[in-house]
Amino acid sequence: MNISAMSLNEHSLQALSWRKLYLSRAKLKASSRTSALLSGFAMVAMVEVQLDTSYPYPPGLLIAFSACTTVLVAVHLFALMVSTCILPNIEAVSNVHNLNSVKESPHERMHRHIELAWAFSTVIGTLLFLAEVVLLCWVKFLPVKQPKSNNTTISSGVAAAITSTSIMVPFGLVFIVFAVHFYRSLVSHKTDRQFQELEELSNLTRLQNELDHRGESSIMQSPSSHFP
Repeated sequence: MNISAMSLNEHSLQALSWRKLYLSRAKLKASSRTSALLSGFAMVAMVEVQLDTSYPYPPGLLIAFSACTTVLVAVHLFALMVSTCILPNIEAVSNVHNLNSVKESPHERMHRHIELAWAFSTVIGTLLFLAEVVLLCWVKFLPVKQPKSNNTTISSGVAAAITSTSIMVPFGLVFIVFAVHFYRSLVSHKTDRQFQELEELSNLTRLQNELDHRGESSIMQSPSSHFP
């Protein structure tokens, strides 16, 4: 019974390690796909945008568009680099059908890098991409002039840019609220799971101590049974 309790304890620890390994692998895969997609879109948007050289763009708009695009590509390339460097090592271990091979995976030591890449790709990178869309609409539609027959004060290009901004800003706020709510729910879930796993480990330890105490008691009582 003592050996079975020890094997059960070891099996629980290995199951926890494998679960962390699969979670890290899923985060790295999601980060690599998202980063490659959004950084590609940002580069295409910057290359394909056609600036009207005859229109006096506000310097702040061009600087903001250039800076947002550069930071967006840099953030996603960093997440892509981390995913590309760590993911093959985790994939190599996950494909080995051996329970003890989980110790060879670097997901425990590189946990902070994995979480940083996942946050850069899914949170910071997505917010920068939303800002990129808004700035791109202003750069694209601002030079559109108002027809001479129309006496309105706002041109159609400015109206289109304001419309896109008014749509994207509430969506960005909803995204931030959802990200905060998701993070708090995830932290609460992890905390509950850790308390549950600690309780299971404490129960296994108590069971193992009881079995050890019974084994010692039986050993101490065995001589008296042979020699009355």
